[in-house]
Amino acid sequence: MLKPFYLDGEVEAGCDEAGRGCIAGPLFAAAVVLSPRFRNPVLNDSKKLSPVKRQQLRTVIEKEAIAWGVGVVNEKEIDQINILNASFLAMHRALDNMEVIPTNLLIDGNRFKPYRKIPHNCIVKGDGIYASIAAASILAKTHRDEYMDSVCMEYPLYGWNRNRGYPTREHRKALLEHGITPYHRRSFRLLDDQLRFDFS
Repeated sequence: MLKPFYLDGEVEAGCDEAGRGCIAGPLFAAAVVLSPRFRNPVLNDSKKLSPVKRQQLRTVIEKEAIAWGVGVVNEKEIDQINILNASFLAMHRALDNMEVIPTNLLIDGNRFKPYRKIPHNCIVKGDGIYASIAAASILAKTHRDEYMDSVCMEYPLYGWNRNRGYPTREHRKALLEHGITPYHRRSFRLLDDQLRFDFS
């Protein structure tokens, strides 16, 4: 069972992002405030859950959370400000979209840009420790997957409904054969020489 809070008596928002390692698609982040009494034995880091479990938990979280918000940073913005700053911005936007102002933030990872002078705590692998961060990881992941499914219909050759924009062999092979799309992050290394050699 994940820990219900970091500091007792605070309105804590857990924050996490999804899509940082992708070469296509936006970065999504979520912020979630759960009741200290919230319990769900299945809740965990989104990467450790099946797609079906993630979707089930998304429904529970969006219904039972005190507050939640999702923020998005698109490909052009990522190229302009870099992926680290995009992570901070996506989390800030997620917090902007919440109906409750938290008094403490739990950030998955080791770095963060302060938000509205609200105290924050960076916790490496926090999505496997604190319930609110795990909940945020699930919302960020499921909202992003839903988006990538939708744009996959526009560009089906890249397999985004399977690889979600990550640099799989299928995705890079499609890049080599069909070129880049408006959804690709042009500041990222999309192909390397070894892959060009392998596919030739």
